[in-house]
Amino acid sequence: MFRPSHSLTVGNAKVTLEEGLRAIAGGETEIDLGDVVAVDSAAVATLLAWQCAALNQGLTLHFSSLPANLESLIELYGVTELLAPAAATVVVSTLHH
Repeated sequence: MFRPSHSLTVGNAKVTLEEGLRAIAGGETEIDLGDVVAVDSAAVATLLAWQCAALNQGLTLHFSSLPANLESLIELYGVTELLAPAAATVVVSTLHH
């Protein structure tokens, strides 16, 4: 399980992005955000990049313990479904029935 540090902002997004990409390249599929307290829009971009990298490797990435401020940004930017592909698939499949 990959656990980013307490801050995921523009100030450290590049380093954190690279750490997460290395974890995903190694087969990691769980990112625990429980230690993250400071976020900005760079956090959303980082999560999207990690999700894209995982999908490109055929992996399903799971984010756990998202702080409320990050959940709010994800909703604000309208990318909830992109960061939870399994949930989006369930919704789409039930719409077809």
